Formats: sequence, C-alpha cells, structure tokens
Amino acid sequence: MSDPARRRWEYATIPLLIHNTKAILDSWGTDGWELVTVLPGPTGPEQPVAYLKRPLA
Repeated sequence: MSDPARRRWEYATIPLLIHNTKAILDSWGTDGWELVTVLPGPTGPEQPVAYLKRPLA
C-alpha cells in the first residue's frame, strides 16, 4: 500500500433529503465513500449538503 501521506482522493458533494438521510449515506458508503462533513446548502439548513471522499484506485 502507498504511503498514507501521499494518498490521492476523489470528492463528491450530494444534497441530503432530511427524511431519507441514513439511506442516502448508507448507499454512498457501500460504494466506498466516507462522510467528511455536512453543511447547510445554498438555500439554508433545510437542504443540507454532504461532502464525501474516497481514495483513488
């Protein structure tokens, strides 16, 4: 495995639906994405945005 300090990442941002947050994050996690943070979206806290990352192959 390569040196962790030299690991390269890819990133994704996804809107979260408040009533379905767990299912959305579980789906992305199954594909190898790790949640970095969740922040309010451009229209405010009622439309949060998740920021995810995963190592490049």
